[in-house]
Amino acid sequence: MLPIPGPAELILVLVIVLILFGPGKLPDIGNALGKGIREFRKASNDLEDSVRGDPKRAATDDSPSGDTTKH
Repeated sequence: MLPIPGPAELILVLVIVLILFGPGKLPDIGNALGKGIREFRKASNDLEDSVRGDPKRAATDDSPSGDTTKH
């Protein structure tokens, strides 16, 4: 089992990435990493729902919080 990296290791990795890619590319890399994580979570949740047999989430789940039609 891999040990959990501490703050010193994370700072070292960040410094290496900063040296390799430069400060101009860091936002692009972070954005791409965030999109990848979001897509992975969505695919994971979809797979879990299909295994459980749950139907697709209804559009009413995304209604604004001010909607009072639900009781």
